[in-house]
Amino acid sequence: MIPTERRPILVLQHIRCEPPATYEEILTAYGYQVHRVELDEGEALPDHTDFAAVIVMGGPMGALDDAIHPWLAAERAYIARAVAAGVPYWGVCLGAQLLAASLGAKVYTGAVPEVGTYDVELTAAAPVDPVFGRLPDRFSVFQWHSDTFELPLGARRLAESALYTNQVFAVGSAYGVQFHVEVDAELAQEWAVVDSYRDALEALYGEGATERVLDELAETAEANRKVATTIFEAWMDAFVVTRT
Repeated sequence: MIPTERRPILVLQHIRCEPPATYEEILTAYGYQVHRVELDEGEALPDHTDFAAVIVMGGPMGALDDAIHPWLAAERAYIARAVAAGVPYWGVCLGAQLLAASLGAKVYTGAVPEVGTYDVELTAAAPVDPVFGRLPDRFSVFQWHSDTFELPLGARRLAESALYTNQVFAVGSAYGVQFHVEVDAELAQEWAVVDSYRDALEALYGEGATERVLDELAETAEANRKVATTIFEAWMDAFVVTRT
């Protein structure tokens, strides 16, 4: 065990250009240290009991791409153990899909990619949720995904969009969030130079699509930040601070 009064927060990343961003700023403001593990670079998974919470970010791979990234199977098993032990979990995009898969739900490629700014609506379960109950019934978020998931057994579905029914779900203190409200325009510029991201976007929407998406994000960055701050601080207050 790490012999500190306040245990750090574990962040699992799958590519360097997808850090927690706004979420990490909030962790710092709360006085937590961040222990970052780059799984795509071969770094090892630490003991989850050493940490106050686990945050799992996005990435270009699929949650079940074990043939290309064999470490994904170990990551899913790790997530399942941590959640079963009651460790608070916050999964973003791929991190949400990995949470669903680790809890036995189906993860698959959707019919239409969802890239850009989209409206999301809360479900009937959201108003009483300690995290998403703080948001308005409808709000806009930045999306960048083509995979989706079914709900694990016993999960609370908290938000949906016109294209994807499952945008946010929770199982106890474990939350899966499909969208990227933590990202600002500067960070998204780093995504634009990732070949797989840029190629997929321009194959879908045509030449110049990347610049259009980035321009749109620049215009909505502050609104995304407000959503990120609202939900992440609520999750911290409800589940993380209370156990450290």
